Amino acid sequence: MEPVEARQEGHAPKPAAAARGYWRWSKEDFFPEPSFASWVAYRGALAATPSRLMDRLIAGRSTDAAELGDMRRRSENEMRRCLTWWDLTWLGFGCHLGAGIFVLTGLESRDHAGPAVVVSYVVAGVSAMLSVFCYAEFAVEIPVAGGSFAYLRVELGDVAAFVAAANLILESVIGTAAVARAWTSYLASLFNRPASAFRVRAPWVAEGYDELDPIASAVIVATATMAMLSTKGSSRVNWVASAVHLLVLAFIIVAGFLHAKPSNLTPFVPYGVPGVFRAAAVVYFAYGGFDSIANMAEETNNPSRDIPVGLIGSMSVITAIYCTMALVLSMMQPYTAIDRSAAFSVAFGAVGMRWMKYVVAVGALKGMTTVLLVGALGNARYATHIARSHIIPPVFALVHPRTGTPVHATTLITAASACVALISSLDVLASLLSISTLFIFVMMAVALLVRRYHARGVTSRAHGRRLVAFLLAIVGSSAGIAACWGAAPERWAGYAALVPVWAAATLGVQLLVPVARAPRRWGVPLMPWLPSLSIATNLFLMGSLGAQAFVRFGVCTAVMMLYYVLVGLHATYDVAHDGSGEEPRADHGDAAGDEKAAVAVAATDVEKSGGDGGQ
Repeated sequence: MEPVEARQEGHAPKPAAAARGYWRWSKEDFFPEPSFASWVAYRGALAATPSRLMDRLIAGRSTDAAELGDMRRRSENEMRRCLTWWDLTWLGFGCHLGAGIFVLTGLESRDHAGPAVVVSYVVAGVSAMLSVFCYAEFAVEIPVAGGSFAYLRVELGDVAAFVAAANLILESVIGTAAVARAWTSYLASLFNRPASAFRVRAPWVAEGYDELDPIASAVIVATATMAMLSTKGSSRVNWVASAVHLLVLAFIIVAGFLHAKPSNLTPFVPYGVPGVFRAAAVVYFAYGGFDSIANMAEETNNPSRDIPVGLIGSMSVITAIYCTMALVLSMMQPYTAIDRSAAFSVAFGAVGMRWMKYVVAVGALKGMTTVLLVGALGNARYATHIARSHIIPPVFALVHPRTGTPVHATTLITAASACVALISSLDVLASLLSISTLFIFVMMAVALLVRRYHARGVTSRAHGRRLVAFLLAIVGSSAGIAACWGAAPERWAGYAALVPVWAAATLGVQLLVPVARAPRRWGVPLMPWLPSLSIATNLFLMGSLGAQAFVRFGVCTAVMMLYYVLVGLHATYDVAHDGSGEEPRADHGDAAGDEKAAVAVAATDVEKSGGDGGQ
């Protein structure tokens, strides 16, 4: 096997780093920037916070070439290009077919939507597909491990990218913990025990956090260990497990329809239309895993072909499966009898097929295990690229020279997820995860519009101002529609005023702002309407969540912004101004020059992928 170091883009690892080895934990590995060299230097950096923040707001944009070149070299060793469209498609199945359908369906049907939970899955699926298109174009154009963090850093700058990074890490940790907690519930049902049987009661802790779950933590550690050892090996395990899981789902669907009663669909919308959309906002959690697939772009043989096929193909099949499973559950039992924690197992027991609960439990456990495995792969790639920017310590950017995987980053996310899984309940986690995911997808759609319609050296100042005005109108009208729905959904006056504003602003972008950059390989169709619709639907679903979700989201974001002001801002400022001893990042120049540089880097990657695909 060719050494990982020999496959880098003409840049061998730094001799000092190679001599020190992969496992190193000195202060220089965590905080190498001058701002943290001493307490005096740090106090000086804090005093300069306003000017540094303004610098990052104004001059914080990166480039395609910088993300593909210099940023990747900061990992010292490359990730191995070993994935095809087949791998990505099955990774898509693996990261979706688990907690969403087996856990959230029962929870939301019972509490918010009733049988109309089927419609909730359709609404969430359509919104997710719009975001999938945005992700696919970015992943093809900038095939790096950072996903939306890298894309936002290029188009909206460091500060917006940090907001995404904070929510990405939050999403990674909470999503993994939520699935692991559900894993324990289904394990208990397999042994004919209550959902909380294997948890440890802690009455001295606040409600919602008083059931400790050491099994969930152990499962997270086990799947993350597999992800650390081999990307291709993890993909093969996922392929086999997901294939078996699809067979189990097919069996559940057929058996469920044999015992379906159409009368259970009445009343279809017991909680009203607002309940349907609130459920859609929560079950959106089940669709959130596709961003993990975009994160695998750096390890994909042919990103321009494999990523659109893997993302769009898997998401289409998954949406159909979710809706069919939700319909089966709704027809098997009245919504008032659906169990919140183990809905399918209890439903089959109620129709006399008690043995089916073992099939359901095994299928759910298998599905959630692959969700955790694929999540461990994708989430670590987020953290790796975030560490490459120095927002979090750069030691977490290092790729292991033997496995070709980001072991440090995987360990970081795993430790945080295991701690959260130990103490937090699923209902507390799901709404917070959904609002974080929806917020990031709104930012991604805005970034795609900026990418297509604004480029330095191409877009005139007048056209730039026009684009900003239209974007503000799109976001503002979409938020207003969501607010109207949340305040008084039956009053149509607000919609009658705001929907035309959204449509006019989108049409204004199409007719009055010239395209500044065409996609090099694959692009989102129907621009700018699909990204604009993605903004509207995601904000609408955010508005359908309860106030408590916004409070938790606001508190978490505020804490993370405090970290940015105290640490991340100064680290990224030093790196951008060549204060870390690393190669300075290219200025965000004209679109033509940036495109040539990115094409050159991508061409090198494609040339190398021929020799790496079989690893």
